[in-house]
Amino acid sequence: MSSEGTVLYDAPGPKARALYRVLSVVVAVVLVVIAYVVYRALDDQGQLTAAKWEPFLESSSWTTYLIPGIRGTLIAAALSIVLALILGAVLGIGRLSEHRPIRMVSGFIVELFRAIPVLILMIFAYQVFAEYRLFKSDYLALAAVVTGLTLYNGSVIAEIVRAGINSLPKGQTEAASAIGLRKGQTMRLILLPQAVTVMLPAIVSQMVIALKDSALGYLIGYVEVVRSGQQLGAYFQNYLPSLLVVAAIMIILNSALTRFATWLEKRLRSSKKRGATPGGAPDAPVPVAAVPGMDITGPPR
Repeated sequence: MSSEGTVLYDAPGPKARALYRVLSVVVAVVLVVIAYVVYRALDDQGQLTAAKWEPFLESSSWTTYLIPGIRGTLIAAALSIVLALILGAVLGIGRLSEHRPIRMVSGFIVELFRAIPVLILMIFAYQVFAEYRLFKSDYLALAAVVTGLTLYNGSVIAEIVRAGINSLPKGQTEAASAIGLRKGQTMRLILLPQAVTVMLPAIVSQMVIALKDSALGYLIGYVEVVRSGQQLGAYFQNYLPSLLVVAAIMIILNSALTRFATWLEKRLRSSKKRGATPGGAPDAPVPVAAVPGMDITGPPR
């Protein structure tokens, strides 16, 4: 390999670099042409006039359409995220159980709901709830959206939990067994607290996905921000501005959730580092005398 080469590929020669520059210019020109065509089409339809943005300066547009939609999105996302975390923790720990039937049932549930699209789960749940009248009509769409999001995201989080726990050193479990902790105590007191920091980035990504997937609820009549934006666009005949505003709202919500999760992850990591340093708070002492077969003043009996 030449001195200009890299580990993954050979550095391009003069002809290749010239070809790349030509292709970059061609792609840029094509994008500019496409943008101009889209601009002319929207301008001919009158979607770029200032009058199309005036409804967003009226309070009635927000109180009637957008704010109820934002509220519906946040409610569905919050409920589904909380329930998905609980379901994911139960299924993830179940897949690590020593009992084969528990592992098989947990694995079947995880693989089943991971393979089904979220929209299909929502529609199926909606039909079942409506057929057997399990919820009032006012809460039927919300229940279907939350059920679909919970089943899918809970199954994905279960795999995140399982991978996070398996990533910990085996010595953690062996040390817990050495001091007499049972499997449940080891999982609750030692493994899960350490795995949370490892799992947090992946869990946050899944939370953002749950927040975005709540927009699929408009297909079954759930009032969320996308459906509200469509209704606003249909009423004022300003579809493009309405969708742009909805996109900006979703970006803000997802960014806020990501920033909060990033702050939480840094807080957890910094607290762990403080506990590990000599100047930090001392770890809680292990009650040696409470461990069967151990004596404070001597070796194991």
